[in-house]
Order: sequence, then structure tokens, then C-alpha cells
Amino acid sequence: MCGIEMDDLELASKICIPCQGGVPSLSVNEMEKLITELSPEWKIIDNHHLLREWKFENFQSALDFTNVAGSICEEQNHHADFELSWGRVQTIIFTHKIDGLVESDFILAAKFDKI
Repeated sequence: MCGIEMDDLELASKICIPCQGGVPSLSVNEMEKLITELSPEWKIIDNHHLLREWKFENFQSALDFTNVAGSICEEQNHHADFELSWGRVQTIIFTHKIDGLVESDFILAAKFDKI
């Protein structure tokens, strides 16, 4: 299983469950339901990954955000891809083991929204 099955919890309160592979990625309908629980800046790209960009006033602020987000990744044992530049951080999230999206990807995105 990749994620947890407690629909009554908000996504950011859930815990990412490491995916062991061999599970199907989410359906388009499941993705469309889950993305409504995230900040509207998140986009689903090619029904494969989540993408969001944040803007900051300087490099240090962008780096600080990346470090906090990275700590969340370590805590959740679920890792995003980050692109850091002056005043900007872009994040891509998907589950590499299945090359697609599962609930844990949306959980991680929701946790980033709380930063």
C-alpha cells in the first residue's frame, strides 16, 4: 500500500507509507479529487507527477524553504525532486517505484503546503 486509507483526515495529517512497488498508480478521478485538497499552485503533469513553484525574496529564503521541505522528506521517507535557484524553488513529486502518483505523493505535497 502507498498511503493510508483514512479519508476523514486532512492530507497533511496523514503519514507517507513507503511504496514497495507493484501497485497501480492513482486513476485520473482519484488524482482530481486529491488535488482539490492542495494549494491551487500544484499541478498534475501528464497524470504522472505533481509540480509546484514557490517564489522568494532572495536565495537564502529559497534555501531555507528547501531545507525545511527536505527535512519533511526525510521524516516521511518519501523524497521529492527540488530545483533551487535565486528566489525560486520548484518541486516535482511522484513515486519512483511505480513511475506515477499514489496518495503519499499528495500527502507530501500537503505537508509542503503547511510550511
